Amino acid sequence: MGFEKDAPHAAAGLDYRSQFPSASNLIWLHHAGVSPLCRAAADAMKALADDAVEWASAHYAAWGETCGNLRLSAARLIGASPGEIAVVKNTSEGIATVQMGIDWRRGDRVVAFREEFPANFFPWKLLEARGVQVDWLSIYDPLDRVAAACKGARLLAVSFVNYLTGHRVDLEQMGRICSDNGTLFFVDAIQGLGVFPIDVEAMRIDGLASDGHKWLMGPEGCAILYVRRDRQDEIYPAEFGWTNVAGYQDYASRDLALRPDAGRYECGTLNTIGIYGLQAAIDFVHRVGVEEIGRLVLANSRILAEGLTDLGYDLSRPWEAGTASGIVSFRRDGDEPDEIARRLRRANMHAAVRQGWLRLAPHFYQEESEMRAVLAELRS
Repeated sequence: MGFEKDAPHAAAGLDYRSQFPSASNLIWLHHAGVSPLCRAAADAMKALADDAVEWASAHYAAWGETCGNLRLSAARLIGASPGEIAVVKNTSEGIATVQMGIDWRRGDRVVAFREEFPANFFPWKLLEARGVQVDWLSIYDPLDRVAAACKGARLLAVSFVNYLTGHRVDLEQMGRICSDNGTLFFVDAIQGLGVFPIDVEAMRIDGLASDGHKWLMGPEGCAILYVRRDRQDEIYPAEFGWTNVAGYQDYASRDLALRPDAGRYECGTLNTIGIYGLQAAIDFVHRVGVEEIGRLVLANSRILAEGLTDLGYDLSRPWEAGTASGIVSFRRDGDEPDEIARRLRRANMHAAVRQGWLRLAPHFYQEESEMRAVLAELRS
């Protein structure tokens, strides 16, 4: 089943729709889970696979250059320097690297949030068994309560965008609070990176992790970890292999001195094909522009939120421009979310059920007519 398409979005002469052949087959509303690959990422990975088939690893030096290019592209995306970017396998590994790398002491305090995705909940919860006090707040708490909790706290961990409700927190204000209190500020950015601007300097973020397979439209299994340079000596590598050390290219060396940058968090051979895909995906985001992507994502989520309200559904959170994102979750008494999801799938409209809510997550390349088609299907 195909869908009628409006004229493609156009910015800087780029045809967004051509990057997503899947859009001719279905309406994908699961970008908060796993996004379709953009064509640029797929092409980059195919090119590497062909190279490895035909030339083995004769071009290994070029593979390493692409890893360096990923660090550059990722650093540009968040306002960091390349030396503050490590390549890890997923967001969870990035979070765990920070949690396990800090020398926690009994009596330390952490500020965390009850509504988090498990990847940004369990690592901090585990600290309680080691005598670390975790103050569990709500992401909907007023900032003055966050400020009070941060007094004397060693770290605050929060997601940029909540995976269930789509609530987008004010990173700049939270960063100011953390900076004023000497609290390390860590952000799980996976549900917002690539859609909304992040500037780690302006927002005073000390650590950030994000995989590439959601809003960045890249592959699974390849992620970035940002650690502010002046915080790197506070966070020791959680895993240790041959590439954590400064002299890793000298196989005979037994010197344990760490690499002088975030490369110290890279334990062994990296996911080279994933690096090719993620670097291409981030460069695609740069070509379109984060501001433009965010504008179009919010336009689509607003259409859905308003239409769902008109149809009598309850939203998990009201749609408000300052806190909205690409995630809209809804339900209605008497309806079974799983059955609605199955009905949508039969119409080639793919959503997700999360904790009794049906979650829609459109992206920027999708058209208003597609959002209207989803609402029409829900009305029928």
